Amino acid sequence: MSFEYAPVTKGLMMGSALTSIIGGIFDVKHYLHLQLVPHVSRNHQYWRLLLHHTAFSNSSDLLVAEILLYGVGVHIERQFGSVKFASFTVASVLLATILEFLTLILFHNMGINQIPSGPSALLFSILYQWYRLIPPAYHFRIFGIAGSNKAFIYILASQLAFGHLPGSFTPAVVGLLTGFIYRSEFVNIKSWRLSPSIIRFSTRFLLPLVGSTRAPRRSTRARPETTHQTLSPDIGNEEIIATARPSAGTEETGGSVMRDWVNELTGRNEQGTTGVRVPSDAEITQLTTMFPNMQRAVIVGALQRRSAFLLFQEISIRF
Repeated sequence: MSFEYAPVTKGLMMGSALTSIIGGIFDVKHYLHLQLVPHVSRNHQYWRLLLHHTAFSNSSDLLVAEILLYGVGVHIERQFGSVKFASFTVASVLLATILEFLTLILFHNMGINQIPSGPSALLFSILYQWYRLIPPAYHFRIFGIAGSNKAFIYILASQLAFGHLPGSFTPAVVGLLTGFIYRSEFVNIKSWRLSPSIIRFSTRFLLPLVGSTRAPRRSTRARPETTHQTLSPDIGNEEIIATARPSAGTEETGGSVMRDWVNELTGRNEQGTTGVRVPSDAEITQLTTMFPNMQRAVIVGALQRRSAFLLFQEISIRF
């Protein structure tokens, strides 16, 4: 899987990694988490409401989030399209910010006073869309417990949700609720899109920073190795073999017998490249005398099939 048709997901991964690394280098991570008391209620640091979505506080959360974004975000962006997915991320961040602030106000007396830094709410909102839209690729059963390939993504997401209780559980629930609200008809935000001016600005200035998202193109042609040996006059009649040559001093195995058999059936032995016996003129003349109405090609084919049958018997004896 690649980032083809998923530049927004790649930008989110690069941005989260870059801001988290910069925050650790300059030792400013203590400005990134969201805490109701005293940062918001007493010091009125409302900028933390949006800033805490920008970077993770530790490398383990960053690693899990990058894996989840790569495994989940690429599929959702391809389903939505880049413009709709970018609009979805902006709407999810804004809605999650409001819900997180309300959660801190309502439940701070119950011990929920702090939310760790990082775009966990956005990640769980994307995870909800992935749960609703992407079917499982395969199912399995371990000790009688049924599961699918999506179980591995859920296990990683649980690491992020239960890593720093009770604060880490709040953005997980808020993110899932945000994804549910986006897909529901409670608030009609599915039709909202970013303005064309923002899209043009992002395409012109931000997309080049993300880099290419095209998948690598791999050639399916088998090219022979280039040698510096002198070419013989009969090089045009030789067969190009794209497999490794056997080492010197080794005996022929059943693979060479099988190759000879295939060459017998396809008629390539007439080129004199494999050393397989060609039907002699005496055999062809004898059968032509016995069956004068038969064409020469039919007689040669019958002799080749007889040789192939003998080769098949030889293969059966060897194996």
